Amino acid sequence: MIRTAVALVPLMLASATPALAQSHAGHASTAQPTQAAPLPPGCVRRGAPTADAARVGTAGAPVCPTGAVPERVASPDPHAGHDMSTMGQSQPAPAMPAGHDMSTMGQTQPAPAMPAGHDMSTMRQIQPAPTPATPAGHDMSTMGQAQPTPTDPHAGHDMSTMGQTQPAPATPAGHDMSTMGQTQPTPTDPHAGHDMSTMGQAQPAPAMPAGHDMSTMGQMPPGHDMSGMAMPPDVPTSANNPGRPPETPPPPGATSGPAHAADRLFDPAEMAASREQLRVENGAIRASSVIIDQLEASFSDGEEAYGFDVQGWTGGDINRFWWKSEGEGEFDGGLEEAELQALYSRAIRPFFDFQAGVRQTYRPDGGDRTDLVVGIQGLAPYWFEVDAAAFLSTKGELTARAEAEYDQRITQKWILQPRAEVLLSAEDIPELSVGSGLSSLQVGARLRYEIRKEFAPYVGVEWTKSFGNTADFLEAEGRSSEDTRLVVGIRAWF
Repeated sequence: MIRTAVALVPLMLASATPALAQSHAGHASTAQPTQAAPLPPGCVRRGAPTADAARVGTAGAPVCPTGAVPERVASPDPHAGHDMSTMGQSQPAPAMPAGHDMSTMGQTQPAPAMPAGHDMSTMRQIQPAPTPATPAGHDMSTMGQAQPTPTDPHAGHDMSTMGQTQPAPATPAGHDMSTMGQTQPTPTDPHAGHDMSTMGQAQPAPAMPAGHDMSTMGQMPPGHDMSGMAMPPDVPTSANNPGRPPETPPPPGATSGPAHAADRLFDPAEMAASREQLRVENGAIRASSVIIDQLEASFSDGEEAYGFDVQGWTGGDINRFWWKSEGEGEFDGGLEEAELQALYSRAIRPFFDFQAGVRQTYRPDGGDRTDLVVGIQGLAPYWFEVDAAAFLSTKGELTARAEAEYDQRITQKWILQPRAEVLLSAEDIPELSVGSGLSSLQVGARLRYEIRKEFAPYVGVEWTKSFGNTADFLEAEGRSSEDTRLVVGIRAWF
């Protein structure tokens, strides 16, 4: 048995040799490597960096042997490698690898910061166009949109804030086209590179990188003086601002020849007479007025008295003749004192006249005086009517009087008139019961109703106080140094 088994071993080894040889077929020997066969043009090994398996079986692709695939063909499309897969989405796409990110095309919120490359993530579109069959690696999801050509100066610019109302965040290295849709400068425009990120926004854009700041778009650049543009005619006014256009001097011919050009055509003597007549008719107008300032009755402690203050003038605008008269007395006792002034008045200011003349004072119990009068009368600021005068009598007595009143309009008809009067004397005048210094003060108020502008009845109250030696003189005569009266009267003018 053993002898038979030993005899069969050579036969079994001989039959097993072809099988072993077949089982190792295709295995490269580590000791003696074989040279790989060359690939046809346009083919690369599967897994190579330039391999493009998507081209297998497509038109124009080479036929490659087993283990090889067609080589990737370079695309002339400027957007090759751009990811537009999320075109038309309302949510931001995830961060993309290096390249051009347009994932948030059509969104209303800014896209997240992208890696280095060109960010056109918020570029608007109406709807994504269908993608035809394209070579491998080309994303044509935005087919049909207006794409920048390779020579477009804006290619690769950042348009992430397209259509947004808030400024776009700072983008990585690349071109900033956040103002896409606005008028952009051409490559030869002197404003190329200017910052126009705030174009159309309601709030100022954040600080931009170094460059030209055009955040004040719409204003004139420095160096351009447009201060005289659209200015009103150069008419001299009380508010001549420095920005008004300069006034050129008159031409030399304007100051040559006669003062009146009409004298060249007509007789100069006749023209002078015509101008004088024109001045008289239009500039030297004479007028007159009578003003009854006070015509009243007063009541105090059972005493009834009356008083008047009347004045008037006649003349022109500059020179006038003024007359003034005032006095007082008791109804049962007759006239106590009255005066009459005759004055020459000349305008020294638009609202003030200088007056000079004489005054005659009449007193039934003696003490008549004739005085030289010098004073001023006019309208002070804030519409205070002022009348002040100094009197020098023929006996050398110097006295002064000042009055002021103000019309406070309550309505168009009702007017309240406060009034104050003060008397001064340089010396004691016992004959007139006047002491030196401040002699007396009279303060009152009258409320009138203007039935017409020229006629108005009134009621009021008046308080009088004497001081110093004047009070002593009155008390020695049995009169009070202080008096309060109720007054009723009329005011008129014509």
